Order: sequence, then structure tokens, then C-alpha cells
Amino acid sequence: MKRFWIVLTVMLPTFIEILDTTINNVALRHIQGSLSAGVDESTWIITSYLVSNAIVIPMAGWLSRIFGRKNYLIFSIALFTISSFLCGISWSLTSLIFFRVLQGIGGGGLQPLSQSILLEIFPKEKYGTAMAIYGMGIIMAPILGPIAGGWIADNFSWRWIYYINIPVGIVSILMTYLVIEDPPYLKREKLRIDYPGIIFLALGIGCLQIVLDKGEREDWFDSNFIIILSIISLVSLVLLIWWELKKAEHPVVNLRLFKDKNFFFGNLVMFFTFVNLFGSIILLPIYVQNLMGYTAFLAGLVLGPAGIVQLIAFPLSGKISDKINPKIPLAFGIIMCAYSTHLMSLFNLQAGFWDFVYPRAVLALGMAFVITPLAVMTVAYIPKEKMQDATPLSAVIRNIGGSVGTAIVTTIVSQRAQFHQFRLIENLTPYDIPYQIAVEKLNEYLQPRTLLPPEGAIYRELIRQAQAIAFNEAFWILSVGMLSMLVTIMFFRRPTYKKKGGTHDAIH
Repeated sequence: MKRFWIVLTVMLPTFIEILDTTINNVALRHIQGSLSAGVDESTWIITSYLVSNAIVIPMAGWLSRIFGRKNYLIFSIALFTISSFLCGISWSLTSLIFFRVLQGIGGGGLQPLSQSILLEIFPKEKYGTAMAIYGMGIIMAPILGPIAGGWIADNFSWRWIYYINIPVGIVSILMTYLVIEDPPYLKREKLRIDYPGIIFLALGIGCLQIVLDKGEREDWFDSNFIIILSIISLVSLVLLIWWELKKAEHPVVNLRLFKDKNFFFGNLVMFFTFVNLFGSIILLPIYVQNLMGYTAFLAGLVLGPAGIVQLIAFPLSGKISDKINPKIPLAFGIIMCAYSTHLMSLFNLQAGFWDFVYPRAVLALGMAFVITPLAVMTVAYIPKEKMQDATPLSAVIRNIGGSVGTAIVTTIVSQRAQFHQFRLIENLTPYDIPYQIAVEKLNEYLQPRTLLPPEGAIYRELIRQAQAIAFNEAFWILSVGMLSMLVTIMFFRRPTYKKKGGTHDAIH
């Protein structure tokens, strides 16, 4: 029973924190109108949270050692809750962005700490069950975020997307105080502060997150702003690796954990998994709304059945990963994820509602069978006393993977749509016989119904077709990238569990 309360205590604030990474997206237009902000300015509401969140996540283990894990967890939830209230009462765009930075700092420690606590309270032979619980939270939250944000902003006020965090935060603080205890190896330590590591980490991860979030809008390396931030990020990350491995007495991030083969390849697969997940989550609603004319509600319904699939698939994948070699469900999950985005690459503009629902449901099944066994194998050989250092690294790699996936697909769709538009328009000339016939037929049809000339109707459809082809190409690239991760399975060591009769592997 105590384990149940610990699980509920750590997953409640984690779910809300991850929800806040996407809940703002659909409410931006409401915020723009309320605070008299432009489109480019308002996107900093999202970017500021992602940047501060990404900087704090890899530091969570180090901060836990300095302040004590329970103290740091309570502080994180409290800061997240207070800053959520401040976001809700923001009086200007500048104040909202500042409070979003504080919110990201508060939320940064919640993901890795909840994962390390779950791995601590479950025995290794039950890691599959633990990671199934965690996986449901980190996958369901970004899916539900846009749906919840749109509904709240449309029916109440955009301020309530922040206010809803307050009661959850208060309950979480009380539960953490009553339920969570620090094990002996996680008591407070007096450590020398790793100032160079903190500076290199903040510059490297912070600038990288801004580049990924703003790159497409700024036209990537045609922008001096993006070039400068990219150079700062690259140099800072190289210096971070050198300093943490060679110089730091108490490194702010424990990069030596990547010497463990399972941890290295596990995070590599997790990176591409979240590229696939966030890339498809971004593209699918845009496709059905912009190209198919779906309302925001219908676009949400396209994603809805996937949530039901995940509620069934995650517990199932947890039990299977506890019973058999996790490599088997992992291979199945990778194939399902790649297959789902392959199905999305076959979309056409005559597709029906269920043609969109089915691939998304397949992706939900695949994600459950990737994330659970992958999380089990990634930390299989990490000692429990080092788990607080391992989970922050995995969390920041997941977040960067999601940002990279978003940046890749938006760039592909933007650039390839222009390319296909240019190629398709080559045939739209007055000298092309089929074009002349189409103009004459459309003129007869449109003249009594609309003022739109036939040439305009044809050009509008051309743009739509060009965009559809670009979307298909983006989905295909996601599919190929995910399928390539099958190769990594051969490099994983099978987890071993110690029981009274000795040591044996995961196959019981």
C-alpha cells in the first residue's frame, strides 16, 4: 500500500509538469490578444519554459545531493506551483515569460526525481512495471496538453491553464512531505559547487534549445542569431564534456555513466523514439486541420483513441518486460513505431477519419513496447545510489529528442512544400491542354457559386497537394530513422537479477 502512495505522490506533479510543455501551444492566440503580443514574441512563452527546464533537468541529481532529495523535490514542486499562480496573474508578456522561466526551473527536477524514486521502490525484477507507470505519464501528458489547453482557453480563460496547477501542487507538497523518505545514500552532502560545469551546461543546453525551437522561424543558418547561438552551444557542450570528465571534482552531470553500454545505447534509442513521437504528434493535427479542414475538436478526437490503447498497452508491456528478455518487446515496439509512421507517409487528401486514427493507435502501441523495456535495460546495470545521476541524463535526452523531432519535421514540411509547389506549377501554363480544360470546366461550375476565379481554385489545390506530399516525406523520414534503431538491440546486455538462489537473467 505504501508503494501505491509513493507512486501517486511522484507521478502527480510529474504529469502536470510535462503537461505544461504542450498545454500552452493552442492557447497562444488567446494570450496574444489578451497581452497585445505579436506572434513571434508570444512563442517565447513556450521557448522560455523549455530552455529553463532543459538546463535544470541534468542538474537534478547533483542538486539532490546538495540539498537532499526530499527537500529538493518539495522545493521544486513549491516553485512550480507558485510560478504557475504568477503566470496566471501576469500583466504583460514580459512578466509571463519571466514567470515561465521560474516555472521551468521548478519543473526541471520533477521528471528525473520521480523516475529515480520509482526505480528505488521497485525491485529490479519489477522494473518493467515501474517504467510502465512512468511511461504512461510522460507519453500521455504531451498528448493531452493541447486538448486540455484548447478546451480551457476556449471555454474559460487562458489564465486557467496555469491556475489548474495550484491545487495539484499543494496536494503534491503535502504528500511528498508525508510519504517520501531519503535512503541513507541520498542524504545531504557538502560538495564544492561546480561553477564551470553549471555555466557550460546552461550555455550549451540553453542555446541548443533556443536554436531547435526558433530555427525554422528564423530560417536556420541564414540567421546570424541562430549561427551565434549554435556556435556558443557547440563550444559550451564540448567544454562541458572535457571539464566534467577531466577536471571536475564533483561534476554537475555524471557523464561517466555513458561508459555503461546499456545506458549509452538505451539513451540513443530513446532519443530517436522521442524524435519519432513528437515529430508525428506535431504533424498529424496540422495535417488534418490545415489540409483536411478538421476542427480543433475533431483533430483532438484523432489522437483520442491512442490514449485508450496506451492505458492498456503500458501495463501489458510492463508485465511482459518483467517476464521475458526485454529485447523482444523492444524489437516489437520499434517495428510498430516505424510501421505507424510509414502508414502516415501514405496519407492522401481523400483519407477518412479512421484512416488517421489507426496509424496513431499503432504508434501508441509501439511507444508502450519501446519505452518500458528500453527503460528497464537502460538502467539495468546502474547501481541504485547512482540512479539519481542517471535519470536526469535520460530525461534531458528525451526532451532534446522531442525538440529535434519538432524542428526536423517542421523544416522538412516547409522546405519540401516549396519545392513541390515549384515543380507542380511548371504544368500550370496557358499552353497546357489539361490545364485549359480544367479552367473551362471550373469556370462553368464556380461562376454561379463564388467570385473565386478558376485559376485561383486550381492554385489553392496545388498548394494543398504540395503540402500533402511534403508531410508524407516527413513521415517517411521518421519511419526510416526509427527502423534503423533495430540495429542497436544486438548491443544491449540482458538484465540480470539477483535472487536467493543466485543470479539469473530476465527470462524466468
